[in-house]
Amino acid sequence: MGASNTKSYDLGGSEDVCEAVVCKESDVKENEMKAFEVGDVGKVLIAKQGGKFFAVGNKCSHYGAPLNTGVLGPGHVRCPWHGACFSLATGDIEEFPGLDGIPCFKVEVQKNGDVKVKARRKDLGVAKVVKPMVSRDKNNNTTFVIVGGGPAALSCAETLRQEGFTGRLVMVAKEDALPYDRIKLSKGLDTTAEKLQLRPPEFYKEHDIEVMLNTEVQSVNHYTKMVKLSSGTELKYNSVFLATGSTPRRLECEGSNLKNIFVLRDVSDANKIQEQLNPERDVVIAGASFIGMECAAYCQGKVKSVTVVGRGSVPFKAVLGEEIGARIKAVFEEKGVQFRLGADLVKLLPSSNDSNSVGKVVLTDGSELPADVVIAGIGAIPNTHFLNKADYNLEPNGSVPVDKHLETNVKGVYAGGDIANAPVLHTKASIGHWQLAQYHGHIAGRNMAGKSTNLKAVPFFWTMFLGKSIRYAGFAPSFDKIIINGSLADLEFVAYYCQGDSVNAIATMKTDPVAAKFADLLQSGRRLTRSEVEKNPNCWCT
Repeated sequence: MGASNTKSYDLGGSEDVCEAVVCKESDVKENEMKAFEVGDVGKVLIAKQGGKFFAVGNKCSHYGAPLNTGVLGPGHVRCPWHGACFSLATGDIEEFPGLDGIPCFKVEVQKNGDVKVKARRKDLGVAKVVKPMVSRDKNNNTTFVIVGGGPAALSCAETLRQEGFTGRLVMVAKEDALPYDRIKLSKGLDTTAEKLQLRPPEFYKEHDIEVMLNTEVQSVNHYTKMVKLSSGTELKYNSVFLATGSTPRRLECEGSNLKNIFVLRDVSDANKIQEQLNPERDVVIAGASFIGMECAAYCQGKVKSVTVVGRGSVPFKAVLGEEIGARIKAVFEEKGVQFRLGADLVKLLPSSNDSNSVGKVVLTDGSELPADVVIAGIGAIPNTHFLNKADYNLEPNGSVPVDKHLETNVKGVYAGGDIANAPVLHTKASIGHWQLAQYHGHIAGRNMAGKSTNLKAVPFFWTMFLGKSIRYAGFAPSFDKIIINGSLADLEFVAYYCQGDSVNAIATMKTDPVAAKFADLLQSGRRLTRSEVEKNPNCWCT
């Protein structure tokens, strides 16, 4: 008979408890998971590993994906959509995106083979569980400073409180808004920071996380352990986490100082672009990768014309390759988006109606395009200007080298997110992914709290456009072969990115949970080979 899990549960008063037989022991095999109804209250996910049964919530805490369609890994379940991982034993989130865990329930196997679940009724109706956090101890004079107001910063702050840090915790943010879901901006420019908030204002007060908004860090002096702020004040720290993100590259050609030329980084940028969109406007987008293409998808149908200008021969070429890029281009063209590829903007000309605003763009071949609005999605620069390059051995691109604990070469100074040149699978790199930033914050927080934890990053990102979604797992900064299994025409495929005989990443469309399975494979330390895929593309994920 299979054993039950042994987590300690406080089920409260008996009137609050729901108890139900959800299945038979024989209904769930070893290393299998299934979703079952608990009476008329909700679904639970039942999994069996090592002869033990586990019961957790069946919805991912990120966007609510059904976890029974995801991936069962050693001691965890992985979301099929965006790769978040949750512990079967506790429900805690172990890999990101997302901030919260999922509910975890008591499960028992009866002598007659019935599998019974006990849970508080209110827990069966929720998809998110905030991990308990310690309170501030006013007698603890230790101060940790978090520089940044994005996903890495918030994840670090929460992890510190979850892992027992009772000292003073200060988050210094350049923006005037609390941390919010920035990746939604390119999908909806008419939003507000309040709508996208990751946590409400009262959350920070409840957990004694001091937040200084509209404040920039001017320097970090590791000799005196002082952080100097733009307000003129200084903060004494015992340890500091740097997660300052990046700044979008701006166009630097002639006329780039004209009005209605935008980048997209924050809510203010998004709202300014939105204000300029109407059916009489021609929009030109510089850059044919994620920001540019997502903006193109949003703008189409709302303006007179959308033209994407890019240096590559197809959109997404550097990340997804020629064939997939060409197919995505066709999808956009079907919606009326135009492309000028293998080109660059060399000059911006003023409007005939307003000499201060852009009216046309000139390309490298001398041709002109009407442009009432120009959006630049041409990369970003790490925000590390406040650091002494020699002290921190900054990389040529401005990123900060860190070790497997996300600590820099300066003891007590950690870095994560966009600015960190950190270990990732087989190499080190600075990667601007939302999921990775949250993971970095978590790992840094654990190490700052004295819970030594190695970075074991598996990048997982996604993009959505025109009702289509692409998942990408792994890291392939270069590749010499792409093996595509499936139908590009139907936009249902798995693409394998190979360097030599190693498959370093995959991209998928309409084949969930294959990307999540690949992330789990990499997490386990296994590597998929090109020769395996060429012999049988499905050999590893059946």
